[in-house]
Amino acid sequence: MNALPAARPLRTTPEGLVWEPSHRWVRGRKGDVTVVDSRRPLLVWEPALPVPQYAFPRADVRTDLLRPAGRPRPGTHTGSTVFYDLEVDGETVTNAAWTFPADDLAGHIAFEWFRRGSLDHWYEEEEEIFIHPRDPYKRVDALPSSRHVRVEIDGTVVADTHRPVLLFETSLPTRYYIPREDVRLDLFEPTDHSTGCPYKGTARYWSWSGGVDVPPNVVWTYPAPLPAVAVIEGRLAFYNEVVDIVVDGERQERPVTPFSAVLKARGVS
Repeated sequence: MNALPAARPLRTTPEGLVWEPSHRWVRGRKGDVTVVDSRRPLLVWEPALPVPQYAFPRADVRTDLLRPAGRPRPGTHTGSTVFYDLEVDGETVTNAAWTFPADDLAGHIAFEWFRRGSLDHWYEEEEEIFIHPRDPYKRVDALPSSRHVRVEIDGTVVADTHRPVLLFETSLPTRYYIPREDVRLDLFEPTDHSTGCPYKGTARYWSWSGGVDVPPNVVWTYPAPLPAVAVIEGRLAFYNEVVDIVVDGERQERPVTPFSAVLKARGVS
């Protein structure tokens, strides 16, 4: 008989925070100074944020480097009551850390990650982590396929392949990574834009040069992806939200995702 999967150890606070203990060894550095070094962090999900954050026991934090915030930002985080500025080697990072009011999280301090640049480097075990902590309940699978994938912009075929890699990521639409030689890159212009993903790595982008109302940076690639998705290296993907994708002869609906608002803000309805 197969054993039933263990229940998720998630706990909820009256403030709407969801948290669980993590068994990962997590460290954070500012310059050459280790500010956080913990083998017993908590993963915390705030109601308004789609990704988790870490909260660390005070004993695992260089609290001697923290000062009560000169200009605290109440309301920035769920129920946050106390904010701290971080002072390292003569540099001050304002509101770099905070505490949650929940009794369950008493004695723990959370830090901003790369959104505000409080610390320079974060590590889980010996691997550097970018942008935000990885969600243990989020899965990313990159699978080579023989499906026929065609990408169109305003009726122009800009990519056509029978050898895509399909990337399945929890809560996001399937992304189709296409070999570079099967994409009409002559119809696009490279940009200086880049983004980071804790699951895939650092991406670079191209913009459509065909004159149609398409948001910039509609195509991307991961030149050096993380090992777990190494198969997408050098391949190109398009935002399903604003281009037309046909898979095995079936035109896909344009999904509505968290990226839709960002794309709309770039000038595309």
